[in-house]
Amino acid sequence: QVQLQESGGGSVQAGGSLRLSCSISELPYMSTCMGWFRQAPGKEREGVASLYSGGSTYYTDAVKGRFTISQDNAKNTLYLQMNSLKPEDTAMYYCAAGWYGGNWDSQHAYKYWGQGTQVTVSS
Repeated sequence: QVQLQESGGGSVQAGGSLRLSCSISELPYMSTCMGWFRQAPGKEREGVASLYSGGSTYYTDAVKGRFTISQDNAKNTLYLQMNSLKPEDTAMYYCAAGWYGGNWDSQHAYKYWGQGTQVTVSS
């Protein structure tokens, strides 16, 4: 059973930075496509960023230029560097793996999920 574990969340002031990490138990699931999602209270889970095999990356418009997705295959870890954080970035952040195909920002496109890490940005 593939397991994903996020870490690195916390509380920061607007303008600050955080780096989220997602440790993955099985290397094969680092391949093809992996993603970061977030869900704020009362809102649907939304795709934040994805990383495809070969290095292509995609971001939702709200985080372009501020967030960077990357991976370290040697450590079986996916990262999300978040800079210039805004209060509207406040959410539970999840990593996802086991991509079925389709739109990278669809939560239904992934088989495996972590339990999430909370990010809170104060103004």
